[in-house]
Amino acid sequence: MEKQVNTQASNIAWKGKKVLGSHSGTIDLKDGKFKFENDEIVGGEFVMDMTTITVTDLKGDDKAGLEGHLNSDDFFGVDNHPTSKLVITSVAKKDDGTYGVVGDLTIKENTHPVTFDLDYNNNTATTKLTIDRSKYNVKYNSGSFFSGLGDQTIYDNFDLNIELKF
Repeated sequence: MEKQVNTQASNIAWKGKKVLGSHSGTIDLKDGKFKFENDEIVGGEFVMDMTTITVTDLKGDDKAGLEGHLNSDDFFGVDNHPTSKLVITSVAKKDDGTYGVVGDLTIKENTHPVTFDLDYNNNTATTKLTIDRSKYNVKYNSGSFFSGLGDQTIYDNFDLNIELKF
């Protein structure tokens, strides 16, 4: 059995950190579904609409400027890579309502495994993921690839807080 995610009611919040602070925002879910057997999650697939990256901690020109930069090839190159995808490859029930999940995350046509805990309760699933952007060819101002950046360094890891509604 499959359960479609209600993309309008679901929320993906992101937070990226740099030496001198952080920025946060949202990304819309384009499509998503969980696969169930005997009322237990056994798989799923989720597509994020990268063209909807929004910055929520800035206003005006600063907001527009950062959103434009995140959409550019320096970051997610949304003209050529309008979606990112997570495909769940294995699931293990840990305890009541919590699953250990392994999946393949694809960003900018680069795919790498991710692991995370997923809490599932009735018609809501929540998780927090930490993603290393440098694995997905998102290297702008990364201290892992460029030296001498000083306080312009942007950390490689960014966080996703995800709430999916059915």
